[in-house]
Amino acid sequence: MRMLRVMETDTSRYPDSIGVFLAPAEYVDSDNTDIQAHAGRLATGRTPRHALIEIFRFVRDIPYGAPDFDRLASFRASDLISRGRGYCVPKACALAALARAAGMPARLGFADVSNHLASPRTVELMGSRTFAWHGYTEVLLDGRWIKLSPTFDAELCTRMGVPVLEFDGVADAHLPAFDPSGRTFMQYERLHGEFHDVPARFLANEMPRLYPRMCAAIRAGVVH
Repeated sequence: MRMLRVMETDTSRYPDSIGVFLAPAEYVDSDNTDIQAHAGRLATGRTPRHALIEIFRFVRDIPYGAPDFDRLASFRASDLISRGRGYCVPKACALAALARAAGMPARLGFADVSNHLASPRTVELMGSRTFAWHGYTEVLLDGRWIKLSPTFDAELCTRMGVPVLEFDGVADAHLPAFDPSGRTFMQYERLHGEFHDVPARFLANEMPRLYPRMCAAIRAGVVH
């Protein structure tokens, strides 16, 4: 397997439909100096597969935190890296940015998911067990788009009593369908497709419309 060259920007070996997913974007800001520095640290000297494993683990273990829909910059990959905390969408964005900075085409995917182990308080505030527009990442590796969900950090998984999601460099690493006891955990209900960048303005308006009580609680500092 070829060794990785960080910041490989030659898109000519990809068709235009693939090469675009190496380009920086407003929120997937893979050209940001901090993103490039982290990509260099995580990827230099490693094969693309092992680099992606390191990138996934790094983003996964950034602590999970409540969204900040009132601040569009909170969706940006470099902002998440700087703050060291965030929810599924900026974490997926950061994984995509680091992968692009390391020379791997990456894009964002969105889906509605049902969280069957959500706390009663969360279900009350959300009004549902369905979490709309959950963000994940797809990275092109060895000719195949691999799906990765770096949402829940290891410490949070331990508190929740669910397995820490691992990525072996080959198989998709989606949120687990079951916890260790066999209880249903996460189900992907509806896929919204793939995106070059975060539809931040849409999400900033759509989430408060769908979940007004939860967003009000976040603004009040009750959920963080």
